[in-house]
Amino acid sequence: MRERTELGSRRARRLRAQGLVPGVLYGKGRARPIVVPERDLRAALTGPSGTHAILDVVVEGQKTAHPSVLADYQQDPVRGTLAHIDLREVRLDQPIHATVTVHLVGESPGIKAGGVLSQITRELNVEALPADIPEHLEVDLGGMEVGDVLRLEDVSPPPGVTFLDDPHETVIATVSAPRGLVEVEVEAAEAELEAAEGAPEAEAPEAESPEASAEA
Repeated sequence: MRERTELGSRRARRLRAQGLVPGVLYGKGRARPIVVPERDLRAALTGPSGTHAILDVVVEGQKTAHPSVLADYQQDPVRGTLAHIDLREVRLDQPIHATVTVHLVGESPGIKAGGVLSQITRELNVEALPADIPEHLEVDLGGMEVGDVLRLEDVSPPPGVTFLDDPHETVIATVSAPRGLVEVEVEAAEAELEAAEGAPEAEAPEAESPEASAEA
């Protein structure tokens, strides 16, 4: 990695044409414009830790490594290549905040029975040491039946990881009844209600008047 001395969108396009990715390294109270070979950067970010990998950034002409994480990035909408990156220096002994993608795994009995799965939350906010930030979080659907709601409070965090979202209010996924079945149940309930409302009420017998009793 080396520092950028020439800035601007025209210069950035030239760098990308040369297989380089412009970016900014944030740390120690300063923002340093940098440029990184796209091939090297992609190789580092496609390892086991993915985009949460800790990058040992060494600026050209220096010997000191700067442990950093990918704070943000932009991709070319057509080619899919990295167009710009923001790196943030971190201390390996201090926790950081990160956003982790949720992957649903396992076979739900409710889905096997015809239920419809809806994933409500796709990303979670977590806190952990840089080395403990997972690439993604796997959530097991193995116990979900039709009508069940899976909340964050039902999920165990990986070792060293703390969830920052509200455990009860954060819904991960739901398994609902098929639409056709719901409509049938609603129609049946409405029919029962209509039948109950339309049934004639039993008339109370009229009381015999005192005069009629006297005449008898």
